[in-house]
Amino acid sequence: MSFRLAITSVAALLAAGSVVPRAAEASVRMRQSEDVQVETTDMGDGIFMMSTGIAGNLAVLAGDDGVVMVDDQLPNTTAVIEGAVVAVTGTNAPRFIVNTHWHGDHTGGNAHFAELGSTIAAHHNIRRRLADADDEWAQSPATLPIITFGEDLTFHMNGQTVEVTHVPTAHTDGDALVYFREADVLHMGDVMFSGLFPFIDLSAGGTVDGYIAAMERGMEIAGEETRIIPGHGPLSTRADLQASIDMLREAAFRVRTLVEGGADLEAVRAAEPLADLHDDWNWGFITTDRMVQTLYNDAVGNAFAYE
Repeated sequence: MSFRLAITSVAALLAAGSVVPRAAEASVRMRQSEDVQVETTDMGDGIFMMSTGIAGNLAVLAGDDGVVMVDDQLPNTTAVIEGAVVAVTGTNAPRFIVNTHWHGDHTGGNAHFAELGSTIAAHHNIRRRLADADDEWAQSPATLPIITFGEDLTFHMNGQTVEVTHVPTAHTDGDALVYFREADVLHMGDVMFSGLFPFIDLSAGGTVDGYIAAMERGMEIAGEETRIIPGHGPLSTRADLQASIDMLREAAFRVRTLVEGGADLEAVRAAEPLADLHDDWNWGFITTDRMVQTLYNDAVGNAFAYE
């Protein structure tokens, strides 16, 4: 089954964090963890990519120095994620977990793993947004990262230099890229939706220009052989990342041109500026219309992505 088909509409909504309607969030919580399966890809050098198809992709570095995990998915997937971690590392609690941003499909397991002994690390703004969140899943104090950083953070474990780099005003205001230097594996967090229109959370400090700049930072880190783990979508390459940059830059240019010409939102929608991108990039959460709305709202300075 393709990634686009594997994501359910409700689970995709949860990726929006605090913008999720309460009824939809409740529906997600009611899903049983046994309905979710983890696909684990052995990338060598003690690194594994884990994906359920309904939430953010994970990276795991295992070895004698302990386990580092990038993100921890949803509150209701913690049991299957823990089982997948045990299967490849022999331990249920990573020594460290790095959050790439604050949304619940990437931090929803924080409390579960922290209570098992994991230490959560994240950008300052991730802790602040989790502390301010009204969502039920974020109310446990154990959800909050206890190590926070500003521009970067580095782990030296299991023969890997793990470089965590903050990219400002991108998907949110707290995004981080995680690069396993010796293995040449880059986790982009939600600064990359591979082959999909991206969710740019304007209400959480994200911007279109910042998102493009963050992807370009990923291009600076990645070489021709770098394997890229996107926040959502399949294992990717530098060429896939470049395709995402080219698409978003062109899409933003088209919408901004219409806005500069005096078009309001309905006029922009009527012009269908992204019609030729629909078949390749539209998906269940960020539809072509939602992408148009996001680009319009960013251009006029509205602090929300879509209606």
